[in-house]
Amino acid sequence: MRLSVVIICWNDRKVIGDCLKSICGQRHKIDLEVLVPDNGSTDGSVEFIREHYPQARVLENKANLGFGKGNNVGIRAAVGEYVLILNPDTIVHAGAFDAWIEFADRHPEAGAFGCRVLNPDGSFQHPAQQFPTVKRYWREAFFLHRLGRWLPFLQGQDYAKWDGLNEREIDQQSGCCVMFRNELLRKLGGFDERFFYHFEETDLCKRVWDAGYKILYTPDPVVTHLGGTSVSRFPIRFNVERLRNRYRYFEKHFGRESLADMKRVITVHFRMRRLAYRLRGWLIKDPALAGRQAMYQAVLEWNRHVDPVRFVETGEEPRIDEQTGRLLPAVQG
Repeated sequence: MRLSVVIICWNDRKVIGDCLKSICGQRHKIDLEVLVPDNGSTDGSVEFIREHYPQARVLENKANLGFGKGNNVGIRAAVGEYVLILNPDTIVHAGAFDAWIEFADRHPEAGAFGCRVLNPDGSFQHPAQQFPTVKRYWREAFFLHRLGRWLPFLQGQDYAKWDGLNEREIDQQSGCCVMFRNELLRKLGGFDERFFYHFEETDLCKRVWDAGYKILYTPDPVVTHLGGTSVSRFPIRFNVERLRNRYRYFEKHFGRESLADMKRVITVHFRMRRLAYRLRGWLIKDPALAGRQAMYQAVLEWNRHVDPVRFVETGEEPRIDEQTGRLLPAVQG
């Protein structure tokens, strides 16, 4: 078996059908398997997949284990030489898998591989990024990264002035579609299950590099990614979860001394964006802007009250009401 395609599912009935159709509806030169770890879907996703795509193997987790832990269930079951982590809200273009495997076979020095990812309108989605650092986050907090196109020393995490049309080394590839050598993936233990949502692929890609392997990008395989289908359901929850995992990532790779700097940069980042949307609201009457403002306020409240070191070590954190953004009493995690 050359390739195992692992597609995490959590109430993704509306999109996973098109994803599976794009895979199962085309011929592939390579042999592959499709594994769908399901995180306790209640929208009929499991029944739909089994009825319409019986060639896909559903692995029922019975609960929402998160992105990393849920995908690890599929990784442990995978028998392919390569393992592709693929989001359910993606469309795989014709010939993508064959081109990807052919590229990977030519590069034994690499342990993971990125591909070209497009938005639904055909524009480039910038799936490959540089690893996050405190300095890069400061640039992004003040919107200075937008000048990185002309001033390289101000670059954020994006590769400025890059259109994704050439092969290159990259720090990391978006978890919406990133391929690993199965042998290396198993040695690394898959995703770190402490990351429930966000930073799990960043952490895994960093461990690939730390293990002495490159991560290479090729533009030949193409995937369209709809994006945001889970995040849009619970914006406060997912934005707070991003911050939780940012703290976990920086403590793991840069030590607890980095957390105080990270708390400051997070505060500035969200205050700047709250201000920007407030100014925008004076010019444009859009009800969605009020929701965005509320989300920023909730995230700022969570970050203001959290002790990052204590949170990483014990799980203690302030709680936020996901509907109102109101701060609730802290609990032990």
